[in-house]
Amino acid sequence: MGAGAAYGASQSRDSDGTATLSVPESSVVSSNDFESVKDADAPVVANTTIKLPYGSLVWACDDDIAACLLPTETGKPLVEMGLLNLKSGKCVTVLEHAIAEEEGFEIYDVRANAAGAIWTEADILDGVWRVYAAARSKKGLGEAKLLDEGDVNWEMPTLACSGDYGYWQRLPQLDGNARVEDSLLKRAAFGTDAAEVVYESQGRMACAPTSCGDAIIATPRARTSGTYYQMTRIDGTTGAVTDACVLPSSMKPMECSWAPNGFTFVFDGIYSYGDGIANLGTYLPYEPVANALASDGETENASTDAQHSVSIEAVNPATRAYSQVPWFHFAREPRSAPSWCGNWLMIRSQTNLCAIDLAGRRVFPLAAENGANDYGDFLASTHLGKRAVSFSNIDYTPIGGEQEKYCLVKVWEEA
Repeated sequence: MGAGAAYGASQSRDSDGTATLSVPESSVVSSNDFESVKDADAPVVANTTIKLPYGSLVWACDDDIAACLLPTETGKPLVEMGLLNLKSGKCVTVLEHAIAEEEGFEIYDVRANAAGAIWTEADILDGVWRVYAAARSKKGLGEAKLLDEGDVNWEMPTLACSGDYGYWQRLPQLDGNARVEDSLLKRAAFGTDAAEVVYESQGRMACAPTSCGDAIIATPRARTSGTYYQMTRIDGTTGAVTDACVLPSSMKPMECSWAPNGFTFVFDGIYSYGDGIANLGTYLPYEPVANALASDGETENASTDAQHSVSIEAVNPATRAYSQVPWFHFAREPRSAPSWCGNWLMIRSQTNLCAIDLAGRRVFPLAAENGANDYGDFLASTHLGKRAVSFSNIDYTPIGGEQEKYCLVKVWEEA
């Protein structure tokens, strides 16, 4: 393990116990109380639009590059891997087929930023997978490095990237031979095959890691007799835990990410407990949270295994700090983690992509294109930046015209 160290959520058995996020309903500001403003007055505009093959998938982890899976016109390979320059709007195919295509593998998933790309390849028939990464180069990507591989006993890894590192989360299958193994968040510097464990969790993590620019957000389980998920911010460069907050027992987020004021989490269900954070939708602090994550050296009875644990005593002050500020609730069925376009919060609800002015309490629904699939504009970005990226797959035939069929990528910026 590297200097970033591996961490694992744990709990002491002292009288203090486990502090969990507690937000009364009176401390929640709801989007239902915000003014809805027509699209013509939207404060963000799609200054750049790009057409990709119909059925393309897009992910953006920073302001420079978006990773794309591009369907081919043949059955083999199924997809190619592309890197989309968000400034020029040019998409370059950097991998025409899986590295292990001759062994029956296909490209499965990808994330990228200005430093490099990380992707998975899978042989679905045999239930095996591999994780690769490569640094950026003038021609696209440098030499691909094999970082990890697994079989039917392990789920397909989920991916993220931050700084000069590619991250992947490795979870055991619920019914596999490895089901009692720890869940791992791992990483490697782009251009190397030196993989290291960054975080260990006894039990399954709640959701995939999220790329948030200079950090990764993970959701490991605490080592308790119950089920507690701990939102955890990990510095993308050092691998150090810089913030943490524990959700109430058995509350499982669909997505977790990072906002200027702290953690953001998404629920796709309704809970019968939890007071102000019990409903479906997206939650984030309405005011800045003082970072109260204590180091093990500042707390008593803290775990002494600094490479594998961050004590619950260290996390409790941060959790309490999050409980002391008002929260914002976007009260719509969620579709993805939110993103930031300058000062504007970007959220994909059930029907619209929206730009939100938290201070002015305004919501700006952004209209989808004619012929867009049911999901409309899907938010591809998860980071805090000057740009946000969305995409929609269009299949539309205007009256008297020819069929239009493509994936439309929009790069949003403040107006």
